[in-house]
Amino acid sequence: MSTQFRINAVTLATTEGEVNYRFPSDLTVLAGPTGVGKTTLLELIKFGFGGDARLATVAQEHVNDVILDVTIGDQRLRIARSLDSTKRKKARVTDLTAQERLPDHHIGTAQPSLNTLLLSALGLPDDMKAAASGQSTKAGSRISFNDVFSVLYLPQYEINIDIANSRQSYLEPKRKIVFELMFGLTDSSILGMRSQVNLLKGEIATATEQYNTVLQFLRDSSTTQRIEAEEALQRAFVAEREAESERTVLREEIDPVVDRHTQVMRDLLTEAERSLADTRATAKELQRQKNECAQERRRVQSDLDRLNRMRDAGERLANIEFLVCPRCMQSLSGREVPADTCRVCLQPDPVEASGEEDQYELRQLTQQLEEMDDQLDSLILGISEANDAAEGRENLVQKLTDELDSRTVDRVTPRLQAYSDATERLATARAQQEQLEGVLRQWDRVNDLENAVQELRTQQDRLQARIDQATLALTLRRDEILDEISEEFQAAATTLRIPGVQTAAIHRTNYLPVLNGKVFSDLMPPGGGMMTATQLAYWTSLLAVALRNPETPYPAFLLIDTPRLALNTPNDELAAALYRRLVTLADANQRKVQFIVADNNLPAEYRSHYSEIDFDYDSPTVSTIHHPGLANVRTIGKPAETS
Repeated sequence: MSTQFRINAVTLATTEGEVNYRFPSDLTVLAGPTGVGKTTLLELIKFGFGGDARLATVAQEHVNDVILDVTIGDQRLRIARSLDSTKRKKARVTDLTAQERLPDHHIGTAQPSLNTLLLSALGLPDDMKAAASGQSTKAGSRISFNDVFSVLYLPQYEINIDIANSRQSYLEPKRKIVFELMFGLTDSSILGMRSQVNLLKGEIATATEQYNTVLQFLRDSSTTQRIEAEEALQRAFVAEREAESERTVLREEIDPVVDRHTQVMRDLLTEAERSLADTRATAKELQRQKNECAQERRRVQSDLDRLNRMRDAGERLANIEFLVCPRCMQSLSGREVPADTCRVCLQPDPVEASGEEDQYELRQLTQQLEEMDDQLDSLILGISEANDAAEGRENLVQKLTDELDSRTVDRVTPRLQAYSDATERLATARAQQEQLEGVLRQWDRVNDLENAVQELRTQQDRLQARIDQATLALTLRRDEILDEISEEFQAAATTLRIPGVQTAAIHRTNYLPVLNGKVFSDLMPPGGGMMTATQLAYWTSLLAVALRNPETPYPAFLLIDTPRLALNTPNDELAAALYRRLVTLADANQRKVQFIVADNNLPAEYRSHYSEIDFDYDSPTVSTIHHPGLANVRTIGKPAETS
């Protein structure tokens, strides 16, 4: 049996008051001419469920909240959502069964989520993903309540254009998964494994690319093959052991050769080399001090030269009679100057020269120069003595070295040469080992990548086997459901007398209508009455089969917007057949199914079989707001008309 899904009531909180609609009947028709707001009401219902609706101007400007009273499964909920751009991100939810106000639910993915609540009411988890088939490496998009609602609502702007959004290929994985979920042809476990398989495809592709890249690099760089590198590494280990053994033997042979006199000479040589180093360090330090002293002397000499230049300048300027001011260039001859004063600054003149301070500074600087000259002479002498001492110690070192060489040339040198050769072979063997170990690490990396690819493929095969096994268990049910839908669809097409349609069935893999052996989109263009009739036959057939089958979570609900107008045909028999089918389904499944249809030009024959809510321009769906008239209405999905 399908899942109960009913809209009990809809309340619109507008700027001028509330508008209430109740839907107690299994089949309710919202009747009225174009432009009275029927589509507006249906889109507000979609908005109330958390969907992205096409909101009319009257809704945007005058409707504050939409409040839904719904029964889904075993739960009865009141969902209130504001149209305010900020407040619409959350919905206010009340559990009407328990008479308990629940926490506000987020419209998006944040928890608690309205999407999670509605899916849970349908008995579905909220973490299912629609993994695409083929070579896709993505887990797939998350299945939401809006995806389920897309099979419950046939909007006017799509009813004669397409069926189940089949022309939007990016939605195909979701559309197929939702179909399978609604008829129990898959479950969350299978969907989870399919998502894992797709993710493993991506990991396998990445690991394979890395493997091929490293392998190609080793080939392009002419890297030694693994087996050759392993053999060469073993030879390098043998060469290392042989060289180390030879060095040990030579070391034992060399040690007794060194006699007492030679050891004394070596001690003297060591002491001479140490003394030579100390002497050179002393000479270097004295040279540094000399450079610093010379730099300081140049600074003092510069100060002394500066004082001499200042004194000379003063003496030269004292003999000049200024006729103009040297600063501002104004004439000085036109003003009175008191006797014995300077005609420039008007201070007493002549000033008795007092050079005591200058003389003192000159004497100090001159004295410093003399002291620095003495210090420089001392440093130069010390440097010379240190260089002489260093030269003497160099001669001593050379003499001791020559004498040691002459004593050991015949007894030690041959063994030392052999020891050096063994050491060189040892270093070569170890270098070869390091290089070969690097090569083997590269081959280990290749093996690791190959093993990783194989492990991922094993996981993929294991998961795919589990998917195949789980799918196989549902094969019989799948065939029965699809056969039953095809039979129901054929009967519906025959009953509705869809023009040009002789046979009707459902595709075995994409679940779309197949008419006269062809996919429906190849047989009929969008925008015609045939598309609308096929659409209604298709969805009512799915619902009819769901109502007859147990353990089917398909919501027993269908919201249809203006099918009579979309039929686009003067043939009233087709419209009458449509309503006859809806009435038949509703009568056969009382209190188990709900149809809400917005339409105009209703057939009179079956009006006694459904509940009807009438609208006109004086009493539109948003009745608290004055209707501006048909000429001033901007219908949803169409530009505004001007009078």
